[in-house]
Amino acid sequence: MSQQHMSPPKRRGRPPNQLAQATILKAAHDILTEDGFGRLTVEAVAARSGVGKPTIYRHWANACELAMAALMSGDPGIFAEGGTSLRSALAGQMRSLIQAFATTRGRQIAMTLAAADPESEFTKAFRNQVILSSREAGRAMLLEAAARGEITLQQDLEVLLDMIYGPVFYRLLVGHRPLDTGFADSIVAIALEAVAASPQS
Repeated sequence: MSQQHMSPPKRRGRPPNQLAQATILKAAHDILTEDGFGRLTVEAVAARSGVGKPTIYRHWANACELAMAALMSGDPGIFAEGGTSLRSALAGQMRSLIQAFATTRGRQIAMTLAAADPESEFTKAFRNQVILSSREAGRAMLLEAAARGEITLQQDLEVLLDMIYGPVFYRLLVGHRPLDTGFADSIVAIALEAVAASPQS
């Protein structure tokens, strides 16, 4: 068989379909905003987005995970834009977190979380899609800033991440003090004092 009749080798797997993910998240966000968390199902998102359920399940394990991802999808690209200082990027992320839970649907989700079983799908989805994803974005920001010489990471990075994100989720679940942008800026200012680069002599 001549080479011109040979089929090209098939590529294994498929690249992530970012357009499909964006379409899914928009549909889920619209349902969450218009109808509330209780009406957000994988079937409803598939019908509204026109994306098949297998594609949705490829990215999110269940409707709870999808709801959390949709809640956090309001400000894409806010976490770490190229050339942005650590203070600006981290403050942007913290404000985005707080603003997401300041919405009516966000407050409802927070109230549900406060009463949820720690091992429920709902709580696990919050842990994975909000807490852990926020920490990973923050980790990347801190490491990039350290590589630029903007900060000095001499502390335990895991403890530092807990110190940054813990207060937001504590206030969210306990509700003893308001969540606002001033609180976000204070967290960032205090955290960056701990990792400020030493002045060169």
